[in-house]
Amino acid sequence: MTMETATSPACTPEEEAFRREIHQFGVEVVRPAAAELDGFADPADVIAPGSPFWDVMRQMYGLGYHARGFPEALGGSPPMSPIEAHIFAEELGWASADFSIAVGVAGFPFRWAAMSGNQELIEKFVKPYVADTEVRYVGCWAITEPMHGSDTLNMGGEEFTDPEITHELKARLDGDEWVISGQKSAWVSNGTIATHALAFLGVEPSRGMAGGGVAFIPLDLPGVSRGKPLDKLGQRALNQGEIFFDDVRLPRDYMLVMPDTYDAVLEGVLAGANAGMSSTFTGVARAAFDEALVYAKQRLQGGKPIVQHQLVQKRLFEMFTKVEAARQLSRAVAARAAAGAGGIQYSIAAKVFCTQTAFEVASDAIQLHGGYGLTKPSAVEKIFRDARASTIEDGTNEVLSLVGARKVIGLD
Repeated sequence: MTMETATSPACTPEEEAFRREIHQFGVEVVRPAAAELDGFADPADVIAPGSPFWDVMRQMYGLGYHARGFPEALGGSPPMSPIEAHIFAEELGWASADFSIAVGVAGFPFRWAAMSGNQELIEKFVKPYVADTEVRYVGCWAITEPMHGSDTLNMGGEEFTDPEITHELKARLDGDEWVISGQKSAWVSNGTIATHALAFLGVEPSRGMAGGGVAFIPLDLPGVSRGKPLDKLGQRALNQGEIFFDDVRLPRDYMLVMPDTYDAVLEGVLAGANAGMSSTFTGVARAAFDEALVYAKQRLQGGKPIVQHQLVQKRLFEMFTKVEAARQLSRAVAARAAAGAGGIQYSIAAKVFCTQTAFEVASDAIQLHGGYGLTKPSAVEKIFRDARASTIEDGTNEVLSLVGARKVIGLD
């Protein structure tokens, strides 16, 4: 179903106009393409030439969605307020978690290159990315490894500094170049289509995972290869796959972060990524609620629309409450970060709460749809699968909760 959202957030007239613009794009372009791609049996077909995936990505690049937040001096759009940024992510999440994540990750390496102040990177890569309307530049965040998942993010845990537990992707300095060897796992978003990677890797293995660094890596360098696109339960329009590095030689100043600042940088990344996830999956939760509400008004049981049954009304109100609570928490975190208040525990709380909410509300939506909710024609069937992934991606909710807990109780 496509409908105007049942739970429109309180906005100024300008914010509401912006919300409607993004929402309409989601209704007309993003959601139909995501639904079509969800039905592709082979994930390689999702990214094949001529696939709807590329048409949607080109439209998003053409609208500047890939370059939101980049400085105007580099060709970016005027800065968005925290509320506008939240509206943007929520509405794209409402339309498709797959595409919301794909376009968000696409800019990741280039944002870091811009922040580094490295003029070579800015002129050679950042400005062309911002100006791109044909999806010639696609970034990925290469952090997860075959034997390292959420533990790469487990700052403050005793294993984080254990020298026996180190990155599988490592970099060693050889003159004026870094030599990079190892691999990243199949969960790298945009992994098999990316042109550039922001890679988190080991620089000083003697310090364990804390001896990490962050490198900007063009993926056309000799020694880079890819695996097959991952075949997975949900978010099937989001390309994911392995990247292999076989003695890849990288200019020395393409290493953007060294071990002495790695912890602080990783904390900042977690704060931003978790806040973004909370916004996107607030939208996913809202999408599930919208579908359930519309269906409950149409479906007849016991001689009347099921929305007239009290148990259905109660469930719908509980779903509504969860969606509104998720929005308020994720917006509060966005405002806090914009004010410079920081606090990774707040971002983690928002990610954990909003993704769990998305999963629970999507499950409730299936229950209200009955047997139809388990079938492929039902929108909530896809929404449920997409939401299920969110409690695992970007760090499992369990491990992230431990990181947040150490901040809350002062053990970090």
